[in-house]
Amino acid sequence: MQKIVSDDADIFYDVAGAGAPVILLHPFPVHHEFWLPVAEYLSSRYQLIMPDLRGHGISGLGNGAATMQKHASDVARVMTDAGIDRAPLIGVSIGGYTIFEFWRRFRDRVSALVLCNTKAQADGADARNTRLKAANDVLKEGTEPFFESMLQKALAETTRHTRPDLVEGALRMMRKMSAEDVAEVQRGMAERPDSVPTLKTINAPVLIITGDEDNMTGVPEAELMKQNISGSQMKVIAKAGHYSPWEQPNEAGKLLRQFLDSIARN
Repeated sequence: MQKIVSDDADIFYDVAGAGAPVILLHPFPVHHEFWLPVAEYLSSRYQLIMPDLRGHGISGLGNGAATMQKHASDVARVMTDAGIDRAPLIGVSIGGYTIFEFWRRFRDRVSALVLCNTKAQADGADARNTRLKAANDVLKEGTEPFFESMLQKALAETTRHTRPDLVEGALRMMRKMSAEDVAEVQRGMAERPDSVPTLKTINAPVLIITGDEDNMTGVPEAELMKQNISGSQMKVIAKAGHYSPWEQPNEAGKLLRQFLDSIARN
Protein backbone atom coordinates (compact mmCIF):
# COMPACT_ATOMS: atom_id res chain seq x y z
CA MET A 1 0.00 0.00 0.00
CA GLN A 2 1.20 3.50 -0.87
CA LYS A 3 0.62 6.34 1.62
CA ILE A 4 0.01 10.04 1.15
CA VAL A 5 -0.86 12.78 3.62
CA SER A 6 -4.01 14.63 2.60
CA ASP A 7 -4.66 17.58 4.89
CA ASP A 8 -5.32 15.97 8.29
CA ALA A 9 -5.39 12.28 7.28
CA ASP A 10 -3.06 9.55 6.05
CA ILE A 11 -4.64 8.05 2.92
CA PHE A 12 -3.50 4.65 1.64
CA TYR A 13 -3.93 3.21 -1.83
CA ASP A 14 -3.05 -0.02 -3.60
CA VAL A 15 -1.87 -0.42 -7.20
CA ALA A 16 -2.41 -3.48 -9.40
CA GLY A 17 -1.73 -4.20 -13.06
CA ALA A 18 -0.04 -2.14 -15.75
CA GLY A 19 -1.21 0.11 -18.54
CA ALA A 20 -3.57 3.06 -18.71
CA PRO A 21 -4.65 4.14 -15.19
CA VAL A 22 -8.15 3.60 -13.75
CA ILE A 23 -9.33 4.84 -10.34
CA LEU A 24 -11.56 2.44 -8.36
CA LEU A 25 -13.57 3.80 -5.40
CA HIS A 26 -15.17 1.26 -3.08
CA PRO A 27 -18.50 1.51 -1.19
CA PHE A 28 -19.13 2.18 2.52
CA PRO A 29 -18.14 0.61 4.92
CA VAL A 30 -15.63 -1.71 3.19
CA HIS A 31 -12.27 -0.88 1.58
CA HIS A 32 -10.08 -1.34 -1.50
CA GLU A 33 -10.09 -5.16 -1.33
CA PHE A 34 -13.70 -4.94 -2.52
CA TRP A 35 -12.21 -4.56 -6.02
CA LEU A 36 -9.82 -7.52 -6.00
CA PRO A 37 -12.28 -10.05 -7.52
CA VAL A 38 -12.86 -7.66 -10.46
CA ALA A 39 -9.19 -6.74 -10.82
CA GLU A 40 -8.32 -9.91 -12.75
CA TYR A 41 -10.53 -8.73 -15.62
CA LEU A 42 -8.85 -5.34 -15.79
CA SER A 43 -5.26 -5.61 -14.59
CA SER A 44 -3.87 -7.21 -17.77
CA ARG A 45 -4.47 -3.94 -19.62
CA TYR A 46 -5.00 -1.27 -16.96
CA GLN A 47 -3.17 0.08 -13.94
CA LEU A 48 -5.71 -0.01 -11.11
CA ILE A 49 -5.46 2.63 -8.41
CA MET A 50 -7.53 1.51 -5.41
CA PRO A 51 -7.63 3.89 -2.42
CA ASP A 52 -9.05 3.21 1.00
CA LEU A 53 -11.34 6.22 1.27
CA ARG A 54 -10.89 8.45 4.32
CA GLY A 55 -12.11 6.60 7.44
CA HIS A 56 -12.20 3.21 5.64
CA GLY A 57 -9.71 0.36 5.73
CA ILE A 58 -6.39 1.65 7.00
CA SER A 59 -6.83 5.25 5.84
CA GLY A 60 -7.15 7.85 8.58
CA LEU A 61 -10.34 9.71 9.37
CA GLY A 62 -8.96 13.16 10.13
CA ASN A 63 -11.02 15.61 12.14
CA GLY A 64 -14.81 15.78 11.97
CA ALA A 65 -17.18 14.52 9.33
CA ALA A 66 -15.70 12.79 6.27
CA THR A 67 -17.38 15.02 3.69
CA MET A 68 -17.52 14.47 -0.05
CA GLN A 69 -15.25 17.49 -0.46
CA LYS A 70 -12.59 15.77 1.66
CA HIS A 71 -12.94 12.48 -0.22
CA ALA A 72 -12.66 14.23 -3.60
CA SER A 73 -9.54 16.12 -2.52
CA ASP A 74 -8.03 12.88 -1.22
CA VAL A 75 -8.63 11.15 -4.57
CA ALA A 76 -7.08 14.07 -6.48
CA ARG A 77 -3.98 13.86 -4.27
CA VAL A 78 -3.76 10.08 -4.74
CA MET A 79 -3.85 10.60 -8.51
CA THR A 80 -1.11 13.22 -8.30
CA ASP A 81 1.03 10.98 -6.10
CA ALA A 82 0.61 8.12 -8.58
CA GLY A 83 1.62 10.40 -11.46
CA ILE A 84 -1.85 10.40 -13.03
CA ASP A 85 -3.14 13.57 -14.63
CA ARG A 86 -6.40 12.21 -16.05
CA ALA A 87 -8.21 8.87 -15.85
CA PRO A 88 -11.56 7.07 -15.75
CA LEU A 89 -13.12 6.96 -12.28
CA ILE A 90 -15.27 4.02 -11.17
CA GLY A 91 -17.23 4.42 -7.94
CA VAL A 92 -19.71 2.30 -5.98
CA SER A 93 -22.15 3.92 -3.51
CA ILE A 94 -20.09 6.47 -1.54
CA GLY A 95 -17.54 6.09 -4.33
CA GLY A 96 -20.21 7.47 -6.66
CA TYR A 97 -21.02 10.32 -4.28
CA THR A 98 -17.31 11.14 -4.27
CA ILE A 99 -17.24 11.09 -8.08
CA PHE A 100 -19.98 13.72 -8.32
CA GLU A 101 -17.96 16.04 -6.06
CA PHE A 102 -14.78 15.18 -7.96
CA TRP A 103 -16.49 16.10 -11.23
CA ARG A 104 -17.60 19.46 -9.83
CA ARG A 105 -14.08 20.31 -8.68
CA PHE A 106 -11.66 18.42 -10.93
CA ARG A 107 -13.51 17.55 -14.13
CA ASP A 108 -10.42 18.19 -16.26
CA ARG A 109 -8.89 15.12 -14.58
CA VAL A 110 -11.80 12.84 -15.62
CA SER A 111 -11.74 10.92 -18.92
CA ALA A 112 -14.79 8.72 -18.19
CA LEU A 113 -17.06 7.69 -15.31
CA VAL A 114 -18.71 4.52 -14.05
CA LEU A 115 -21.49 5.18 -11.53
CA CYS A 116 -22.18 1.87 -9.86
CA ASN A 117 -24.89 1.18 -7.25
CA THR A 118 -25.13 4.85 -6.38
CA LYS A 119 -27.55 7.75 -6.71
CA ALA A 120 -27.44 11.45 -7.43
CA GLN A 121 -30.09 12.60 -4.96
CA ALA A 122 -29.11 13.97 -1.57
CA ASP A 123 -30.61 12.38 1.52
CA GLY A 124 -34.11 13.56 2.30
CA ALA A 125 -34.98 14.57 5.85
CA ASP A 126 -35.92 11.03 6.92
CA ALA A 127 -32.83 9.42 5.38
CA ARG A 128 -30.59 12.08 6.89
CA ASN A 129 -32.10 11.57 10.33
CA THR A 130 -31.70 7.79 9.99
CA ARG A 131 -28.05 8.24 9.06
CA LEU A 132 -27.36 10.60 11.96
CA LYS A 133 -29.14 8.26 14.39
CA ALA A 134 -27.00 5.39 13.13
CA ALA A 135 -23.90 7.53 13.69
CA ASN A 136 -24.92 8.16 17.29
CA ASP A 137 -25.99 4.57 17.90
CA VAL A 138 -22.71 3.06 16.69
CA LEU A 139 -20.79 5.19 19.20
CA LYS A 140 -22.97 3.81 22.01
CA GLU A 141 -23.46 0.20 20.91
CA GLY A 142 -20.30 -0.57 18.93
CA THR A 143 -19.90 -1.46 15.29
CA GLU A 144 -21.06 -5.08 15.14
CA PRO A 145 -24.85 -4.47 15.16
CA PHE A 146 -24.39 -1.83 12.47
CA PHE A 147 -22.27 -4.08 10.26
CA GLU A 148 -24.76 -6.94 10.60
CA SER A 149 -27.57 -4.61 9.52
CA MET A 150 -25.46 -3.36 6.59
CA LEU A 151 -24.93 -6.91 5.35
CA GLN A 152 -28.70 -7.39 5.21
CA LYS A 153 -29.13 -4.21 3.15
CA ALA A 154 -26.01 -4.18 1.00
CA LEU A 155 -25.94 -7.79 -0.18
CA ALA A 156 -28.60 -9.35 -2.39
CA GLU A 157 -30.84 -11.99 -0.87
CA THR A 158 -29.37 -14.39 -3.43
CA THR A 159 -25.84 -13.62 -2.21
CA ARG A 160 -26.73 -13.96 1.46
CA HIS A 161 -28.30 -17.38 0.90
CA THR A 162 -25.82 -18.88 -1.55
CA ARG A 163 -22.41 -17.22 -0.97
CA PRO A 164 -21.47 -17.25 2.73
CA ASP A 165 -17.86 -16.60 1.65
CA LEU A 166 -18.86 -13.22 0.17
CA VAL A 167 -20.89 -12.36 3.28
CA GLU A 168 -17.96 -13.15 5.54
CA GLY A 169 -15.52 -11.32 3.26
CA ALA A 170 -17.65 -8.18 3.34
CA LEU A 171 -17.94 -8.35 7.13
CA ARG A 172 -14.16 -8.79 7.44
CA MET A 173 -13.61 -5.61 5.43
CA MET A 174 -16.19 -3.68 7.44
CA ARG A 175 -14.49 -4.59 10.70
CA LYS A 176 -11.49 -2.42 9.76
CA MET A 177 -13.62 0.63 10.62
CA SER A 178 -13.91 1.94 14.16
CA ALA A 179 -17.13 3.28 15.64
CA GLU A 180 -15.81 6.84 15.19
CA ASP A 181 -14.94 6.09 11.54
CA VAL A 182 -18.46 4.82 10.86
CA ALA A 183 -20.07 7.76 12.65
CA GLU A 184 -18.09 10.49 10.87
CA VAL A 185 -18.41 8.87 7.43
CA GLN A 186 -22.17 8.65 7.98
CA ARG A 187 -22.27 12.30 9.00
CA GLY A 188 -20.32 13.23 5.90
CA MET A 189 -22.80 11.38 3.67
CA ALA A 190 -25.75 12.96 5.47
CA GLU A 191 -24.58 16.44 4.47
CA ARG A 192 -23.64 15.65 0.88
CA PRO A 193 -25.18 18.01 -1.69
CA ASP A 194 -27.83 17.09 -4.22
CA SER A 195 -26.02 16.00 -7.39
CA VAL A 196 -29.04 15.81 -9.70
CA PRO A 197 -28.23 19.26 -11.18
CA THR A 198 -24.66 18.04 -11.76
CA LEU A 199 -25.82 15.19 -14.01
CA LYS A 200 -26.60 17.43 -16.98
CA THR A 201 -23.09 18.91 -16.83
CA ILE A 202 -21.38 15.53 -17.33
CA ASN A 203 -20.03 15.34 -20.87
CA ALA A 204 -17.62 12.42 -20.48
CA PRO A 205 -18.44 8.80 -21.41
CA VAL A 206 -20.56 7.30 -18.62
CA LEU A 207 -21.59 3.75 -17.72
CA ILE A 208 -24.24 3.29 -15.04
CA ILE A 209 -24.46 -0.10 -13.29
CA THR A 210 -26.89 -1.39 -10.69
CA GLY A 211 -28.06 -4.74 -9.36
CA ASP A 212 -31.52 -6.18 -9.84
CA GLU A 213 -31.64 -6.87 -6.08
CA ASP A 214 -30.18 -3.52 -4.97
CA ASN A 215 -32.73 -2.14 -2.52
CA MET A 216 -30.56 0.83 -1.52
CA THR A 217 -29.78 2.44 -4.90
CA GLY A 218 -31.50 0.35 -7.53
CA VAL A 219 -32.98 0.64 -11.00
CA PRO A 220 -35.06 3.82 -10.39
CA GLU A 221 -32.00 5.78 -9.26
CA ALA A 222 -29.94 4.38 -12.14
CA GLU A 223 -32.63 5.34 -14.66
CA LEU A 224 -32.75 8.88 -13.26
CA MET A 225 -29.02 9.22 -13.85
CA LYS A 226 -29.27 7.76 -17.34
CA GLN A 227 -32.07 10.18 -18.29
CA ASN A 228 -30.02 13.16 -17.16
CA ILE A 229 -26.55 12.24 -18.45
CA SER A 230 -26.43 12.62 -22.20
CA GLY A 231 -25.16 9.55 -24.04
CA SER A 232 -24.81 7.41 -20.92
CA GLN A 233 -25.23 3.63 -20.93
CA MET A 234 -26.99 1.61 -18.23
CA LYS A 235 -26.60 -2.06 -17.28
CA VAL A 236 -28.39 -4.13 -14.63
CA ILE A 237 -26.52 -7.09 -13.14
CA ALA A 238 -28.68 -10.09 -12.24
CA LYS A 239 -28.62 -11.61 -8.74
CA ALA A 240 -26.69 -8.63 -7.38
CA GLY A 241 -27.44 -6.17 -4.62
CA HIS A 242 -25.74 -2.92 -3.58
CA TYR A 243 -22.27 -4.48 -3.82
CA SER A 244 -22.71 -5.79 -7.37
CA PRO A 245 -18.99 -5.91 -8.35
CA TRP A 246 -18.24 -7.93 -5.21
CA GLU A 247 -21.27 -10.18 -5.60
CA GLN A 248 -21.02 -10.80 -9.36
CA PRO A 249 -17.38 -10.03 -10.28
CA ASN A 250 -17.52 -12.01 -13.53
CA GLU A 251 -20.38 -9.97 -14.96
CA ALA A 252 -19.16 -6.67 -13.47
CA GLY A 253 -15.61 -7.33 -14.67
CA LYS A 254 -16.77 -7.99 -18.22
CA LEU A 255 -18.94 -4.85 -18.30
CA LEU A 256 -16.11 -2.69 -16.95
CA ARG A 257 -13.55 -4.18 -19.34
CA GLN A 258 -15.84 -3.64 -22.33
CA PHE A 259 -16.51 -0.03 -21.33
CA LEU A 260 -12.86 0.80 -20.66
CA ASP A 261 -11.74 -0.86 -23.88
CA SER A 262 -14.38 1.05 -25.86
CA ILE A 263 -13.26 4.45 -24.57
CA ALA A 264 -9.61 3.53 -25.08
CA ARG A 265 -10.36 2.99 -28.78
CA ASN A 266 -12.06 6.37 -29.17
